[in-house]
Amino acid sequence: MILNITEAANHQIHEMLKEEESKDVHLRFGVKGGGCSGLSYAMGFEDEVNKELDTIEEYNGISVVIRTQDIPIVEGTKIDFKQNMMGGGFTIDNPNAIVSCGCGSSFKTATNAGTPDPNC
Repeated sequence: MILNITEAANHQIHEMLKEEESKDVHLRFGVKGGGCSGLSYAMGFEDEVNKELDTIEEYNGISVVIRTQDIPIVEGTKIDFKQNMMGGGFTIDNPNAIVSCGCGSSFKTATNAGTPDPNC
C-alpha cells in the first residue's frame, strides 16, 4: 500500500463521498509544484483516471488515484483527520519530507525540491 489512511480520515472521506453527485468518483492524492517549500499536496475528488499515468488503489472502500510519478514522493504518507473546537481537517504526515513550511501543506524531499512560490 502506498498510503496509510487512518480510520478517522476514512470515515470523513466516506462522509464527503456521500455529497458527490457521481457514484463513480475517486479520491485523487498527489503533489504539485508551489508553496513555500516547493511542493504542495493535492487532494480532491474526480471521476477521470488516466490508466497510462495513474495508479489506482483501494483503501477500505475508497478508490484512490495517485499519479504514478508522485508515488516515490508520497509513498508511506499517513492521511489522518483531526477534529477540534475550531472544526476539523486532514493532516498529512509524509516520511519522505525533509523540510516543511509552518502551515504544514508545503514540503520538499531529498530528491525533489519542487519550485517554491515566491509570494509565500
